[in-house]
Amino acid sequence: MNWLRASATQQGRAILAGVLDPIDQTEAYLAAAKDHPDSARIFARLTPARARSEAVAAHDRAKQERRHSLLDGVAISWKDNIDSGGTVTEAGSRLLEGRIPRKDANILARAARRGMVCLGKTHMTELAFSGLGLNPRTATPPNALDPDLAPGGSSSGAAVSVALGLAAAAVGTDTGGSVRVPAAWNGLVGFKPTHGALPEKGVVPLARKFDIAGPIARSVEDCAQIFAIMADQRAPDLDGATVQGLRLMVLEGLPFDDAETGPVMAFQDAVDRLGKAGAQIAHVSTDWLDKAMALSPQLFAPEAYGIWRAQIEDAPELMWPPILERFRGGAEVSGPDYVAAWESLARIRRKWIKEVVGGYDAVLIPTVPILPPDRERLMTDTAEFVRANLLTLRNTRIANLLGLPAITLPTGHPACGISLLGHPGQDRHLLRVAAGAEAALA
Repeated sequence: MNWLRASATQQGRAILAGVLDPIDQTEAYLAAAKDHPDSARIFARLTPARARSEAVAAHDRAKQERRHSLLDGVAISWKDNIDSGGTVTEAGSRLLEGRIPRKDANILARAARRGMVCLGKTHMTELAFSGLGLNPRTATPPNALDPDLAPGGSSSGAAVSVALGLAAAAVGTDTGGSVRVPAAWNGLVGFKPTHGALPEKGVVPLARKFDIAGPIARSVEDCAQIFAIMADQRAPDLDGATVQGLRLMVLEGLPFDDAETGPVMAFQDAVDRLGKAGAQIAHVSTDWLDKAMALSPQLFAPEAYGIWRAQIEDAPELMWPPILERFRGGAEVSGPDYVAAWESLARIRRKWIKEVVGGYDAVLIPTVPILPPDRERLMTDTAEFVRANLLTLRNTRIANLLGLPAITLPTGHPACGISLLGHPGQDRHLLRVAAGAEAALA
């Protein structure tokens, strides 16, 4: 078996059985990352000393039969906006060049306490403000399926490190789709928990009212285990999960506007398979979704610019112009308009739960309505960058706006994912539903 491409939970169980040694596996990942021709475009920096120390400790615990979790000894990567004590953490931005936090982010500290091995930090979009994954200021990772295509972002290196077998799993962040887009475009599972389900301390912010960390991995079980560790709770029970008898709602309308044929066909094929596996499928449309999406320009950019304005305007030449302009767009929204937009969104969120999704186990949409665009064209055509970025993040942003947990699963069609949106705070239920869907789609 190629253990570098095994799921995180498969590796954890192999360590438990004595089949796999954390030291050997960590060394294999470090060697694979170092030797990969695109390593410098994927990893902002490896942390071999830390990884080896953590692997030795995991090895000793395994020998003494006192492992701290199923994933004790499993090596993963971390997005470069998640603080790692004593290690440069720059959030993909030259504005933060040389920034060294004193201690780990809370979620990384929890993972370390449960025995997980930190391989290093992965490249990302500048300050996490794009869904395409391009970053000419630091590095743009290659799409794992086709290096000429955009990798998806902003957790670009996180997803690519897993897809290419350079990490067992990864942790990224998601403000408008930054975990789910790169997961979908690289053939992986990506989970965005409910906002507030994980501590944010030590995570470089983009827009705190939407930011949330989340895992990118090869399976729903991997995501469930990593989420539980970061949340400091027991993992949800996924045994025997099935879609038989579940009520799933296909959200019609906006998620399919201007969608390309490939993602739509892949989505329909996946929905058909879920139906054949026993799920009850309903097709619903609602104007509440359009009303929520119309508020986006008044919410995301103003908060992001409010957080970063001083640093940006002190040295705007350090930023790539398309990202700089996205931030500066927040300056055009007044304070009263920002507050009013949040008041409107709160009402829409209540209407969504009460009038639209009551009684459904999950909502289904295509994760991204387009296939990964050509990387070089995006770099040279500003209008295409803006168009593709807005369309790339449109579907994933639904969950962020409505305050929902969401997960993307591979459909079996390259770079095409299907997303399941759950109910606020019911992350564990959504993971079980997703595990059943994953089995049906296998």
